[in-house]
Amino acid sequence: MKSKIIPYEPYLKELAKQLRQNSTLSEVILWNELKGRQLLGYDFDRQRPLDSFIIDFYCKELQLAIEVDGDSHDYSFEEDAKRQAALEKLGIRFLRFDDREVKQELSNVLRTIEAWIRANQQK
Repeated sequence: MKSKIIPYEPYLKELAKQLRQNSTLSEVILWNELKGRQLLGYDFDRQRPLDSFIIDFYCKELQLAIEVDGDSHDYSFEEDAKRQAALEKLGIRFLRFDDREVKQELSNVLRTIEAWIRANQQK
């Protein structure tokens, strides 16, 4: 299956780079499990610009966005919902975890991601 290319606003490239350099602990923990095709052989990017947004983790082949909601998301639920709805219109599907889940229940987070992939993969 050919992956759909979703263009992004050019100014986001530098911002994404800055976000990668200043990742939260939970993002680092999850990235260590996703990078290098470690999860069922799928390639994930971190802090990936898509459209006019930046996604924490993205697998182009699955069109799967994974978001880790930390303290910065506590007061932006409505904004996150609008952002997610806009990206879902482009065919992107979402999994969301909170910061605490990643730090304290990583094995459950990984099982959830694996189960989603197995249920939705096109291979």
